[in-house]
Amino acid sequence: MLTFYSNPDLKTVKDMFKKLYFIVVLGAALACKASPKLADTVAGSNNLQPEAQQTVVCKYVASLISEYNYKKVELNDSISKVIFDRYLKQLDENHNYLLASDIKDFSKYQNALSGDLKDGNLADVFYIFNVYQKRYNDRIKYSIAQLDKNFDFSTNESFTYDRDSLPFYASETESNASWAARVKYDMLNLKLAGTDIEKNKETLKKRYLNLLAQSNKLNNQDVFQIFMDAFTNAIDPHTNYFNPANAANFNIEMSRSLEGIGATLGVENDFVTITTIVPGGPADKSHELSPEDRIVGVAQGKTGEFQNVIGWRIENAIALIRGTKGTTVRLQVLAKGSNVASKPKVVEMVREKIILKDQSVKQEIRTYNSNGKTVKIGVISVPAFYIDYNDYKSGNPNYKSTTRDVKLILDTLKKENVDGIVMDLRENGGGSLMEAIDLTGLFIKTGPVVQVRNPNNQIEADNDEDPSISYTGPVAILIDRFSASASEIFAGAMQDYGRALIVGTQSYGKGTVQNAIDLDKVIKPSVLDRLSQASSNGKKEVTTGSQTKFGQLNLTIAKFYRISGYSTQHKGVTPDIKFPSLIPMNKYGEDTEPSALPFDIIAKSDYAKVGDFTGVIPQLKKLHDQRMSNSASFKYLQEDIADFEKHETEKSVSLNEQEVKKQRDADEQKAFERENNKRIALGLKPVEKGKSKPRHEDLDFLKIEAGQILTDYIGLGSKYSNNVPANQQ
Repeated sequence: MLTFYSNPDLKTVKDMFKKLYFIVVLGAALACKASPKLADTVAGSNNLQPEAQQTVVCKYVASLISEYNYKKVELNDSISKVIFDRYLKQLDENHNYLLASDIKDFSKYQNALSGDLKDGNLADVFYIFNVYQKRYNDRIKYSIAQLDKNFDFSTNESFTYDRDSLPFYASETESNASWAARVKYDMLNLKLAGTDIEKNKETLKKRYLNLLAQSNKLNNQDVFQIFMDAFTNAIDPHTNYFNPANAANFNIEMSRSLEGIGATLGVENDFVTITTIVPGGPADKSHELSPEDRIVGVAQGKTGEFQNVIGWRIENAIALIRGTKGTTVRLQVLAKGSNVASKPKVVEMVREKIILKDQSVKQEIRTYNSNGKTVKIGVISVPAFYIDYNDYKSGNPNYKSTTRDVKLILDTLKKENVDGIVMDLRENGGGSLMEAIDLTGLFIKTGPVVQVRNPNNQIEADNDEDPSISYTGPVAILIDRFSASASEIFAGAMQDYGRALIVGTQSYGKGTVQNAIDLDKVIKPSVLDRLSQASSNGKKEVTTGSQTKFGQLNLTIAKFYRISGYSTQHKGVTPDIKFPSLIPMNKYGEDTEPSALPFDIIAKSDYAKVGDFTGVIPQLKKLHDQRMSNSASFKYLQEDIADFEKHETEKSVSLNEQEVKKQRDADEQKAFERENNKRIALGLKPVEKGKSKPRHEDLDFLKIEAGQILTDYIGLGSKYSNNVPANQQ
């Protein structure tokens, strides 16, 4: 995801959104007068129904997308069919629950969903979901009933677990046969673990009852989110609506910070349970909370009423506990090990901003040998292009961001006299466009970093304006198939400038820009109040500590291009030296998305290269290939890829105990031997069977090889800093 945070260069886009916000406010004010149409009842489901605010959100998001999305897609019968198919796929992708008769019944909605979206009518959508929930609950109940049977594991039956290419069940009888095989497979797995049949039946019963309980905790926000995902992804892969809980999580990801008590939570036996506590946070400083304590109630402020959270879904409880820094939250807590009937203690805390250091940029130094000389390579792992935009906007000089974190690390690594830097962007899905530009600016003097084209085909270049350079030495950038968006802007610019070697696999290929719209800010407060009253149906509203009421829309508003003029859309960034990919290239990537925008080329920017690796890449590739031809680690990597591809083609599994046990034992022995062979190849001691591996060991062969390639470059006597023109120093 690449998020556009009001970049001042894109004046046209900003003007468009001023107009857009005005239209949205008017549309929402009118829409709130309508009550939601209710879905037909479905026996066996919880008969979830839409709320007034969802009707409003649906209506103006549909208008917003059809008018202002970069693709400007018309909501007609054609797109309605795509949305319909995506909705069914998101509900039952593996064809495990719905019957063919259900699909026939739903077919009347194929061409209706586009009109439903424009009208804010969610009745059809909720009816489809309620039928799905009935089928889901029926399958789980059927599975529980199967546990009373006797199981024979000597037959040659099989269980087909991958059904996405098979038709929906023709009848309940066919569904029953498939689910009976599924239960038998679950039972066989437990039997192979060595436990007795009665204990296994009890284990499975608890598992299935838990699935049923989770199904019954689903609410109308879940249904709305699933449908809106189907709608937005039918338009393009990166236009997204986030309901309030998901919007909060998205913004935590973007800022790498949150406002709350500094504790991670889980659910155990229906109790919201503390799993870890952040050092220095309010929970830690209270000296009254510990891991495994259970939270049974939450109240806002010093006098707010406690809301019992036993049995709640974890995200709903988190919404109560998080909140604006400086505000008070009170918790009712049962200490670890205490009886559930014990009187809970009350813990009062003032919320603070919590920096998620474990999810931020990290560093390490690796040493290599080059012709008898020790070479120190600094490795900087960048998990995302994050920025605490609220802090930045408020003028806080210490705001959290990727660029600021990397700059501090570069300063540290320079003091350690490293000879080169590897920027590890693997699995970095992007983030802030501004951060991609600023991070590039740490390695060049000034100049364009990315070009952006808006829906009116106007193209502007976004430049690094800061003449300072934080690091002038050799740089390599490690990417993989999940390096996307802002990662591709940074890697592409560094490659175009000749500032860094790119190693790894072809990146994801996301070349679009999204604008994050807080929907609460585009609806008048009076409308918010009326909709809140309508949605509560006269019941007392549950107050939360942090969430918005209507969520957030990330709208695709522009397309970005490298300064060379090439779009990264579909094609991504091609490495100078390629590694084999563990991630299936035909399953993941922008070019696998049916609704993705196409690749194209525009005119190049006016920029001057600061280096050129063209002459040295063949020699580096030759050295790399020579190493790989004799590398046991490379051989094991290729074997892992081959095994993965083989398993990808498998659709079913045997239910014969002896056959499964034989295959499983062989697979476990093979995995054990390969893991130890990998360790030996990297100079580590093998692990005895049944013993745990030492913690914090680095078996990342590809990261090690990226550093070796940069070491080769340094050893060739072509230090990058010597290639940088004087005005770039």
